[in-house]
Amino acid sequence: MYSIEYHEAVKGDFKTLGHRTTLLVMKKIKKLAQNPMIGVELGNKANLNLTGYRKTYVDNKRVRIVYKVVEEKIEIIIVAIGKRADMDVYHKAAQKT
Repeated sequence: MYSIEYHEAVKGDFKTLGHRTTLLVMKKIKKLAQNPMIGVELGNKANLNLTGYRKTYVDNKRVRIVYKVVEEKIEIIIVAIGKRADMDVYHKAAQKT
C-alpha cells in the first residue's frame, strides 16, 4: 500500500469542490493507494510538460486528480485536483512541479 502525500496547494483545490465531489475524490485516492497505476500517464499536454505524472478521473470524468508515483518511497504525491475546463487542472499541476 502506498502512502499519500499532498502538495500544499491541494488544500485550495479541495475548497473548490462540492461535498459530494470531495467524497468521490477521497474514495478514488484510497483506490490509488492500493494501485497507483490505475491512472493514465501524462506527457506533453497542451504544451505543458507533465511527464512522470498520471491522472485519474472522478465524477463521470468531470474532475481530474493529477499525481506522481514515487516508487522509491512507496508514496503518491497528489499535485492537483480540479475540472478539465480550459485545461485548468493541468496548468495548476505544471505550476506545482
